[in-house]
Amino acid sequence: MRARDLAVEYETVSVDSDAMDAARMMAEHKLPGLLVLDERGEPKAILPASQMIKVLVPAYVIEDPTLAAVVDEKHADRLCQALAGRRVGECLSSTAAPPPVANPDDTALEVAALMAQVRSPLVAVAEKAKDGTHLLGVITASHLLHELLGAAGAVSPK
Repeated sequence: MRARDLAVEYETVSVDSDAMDAARMMAEHKLPGLLVLDERGEPKAILPASQMIKVLVPAYVIEDPTLAAVVDEKHADRLCQALAGRRVGECLSSTAAPPPVANPDDTALEVAALMAQVRSPLVAVAEKAKDGTHLLGVITASHLLHELLGAAGAVSPK
């Protein structure tokens, strides 16, 4: 199995996309994260769902989690207002590393090693060309695991 064969279409957003729309997309499709593309359409970062949740939680609660118990449900229901008017780029961690990108000819083991090394829930599959990088798709950890287990006869194929 090669990366190009494992890659599937996947939801992407740009750094300028609306953060609330991105959060809705994650929630509605139960995605572990989104691939964020730069202004040229090239992979820039992965926005994990956990990072989006971190944006919702007030800084004082992150610093002292015991304060979460004193916030009533009425105020907790307003957490999503923290996304209003924000762009995806503003929600990325300041220490966000570039997303892992596999070459189309990489083997499943090479993709698995890359995913394990950077602890990413997904890997972009892209071809590098003179005019930029062309995204072919994404391989998620769960999809890769399913394919590897299927090849080993440990799960039934799709």
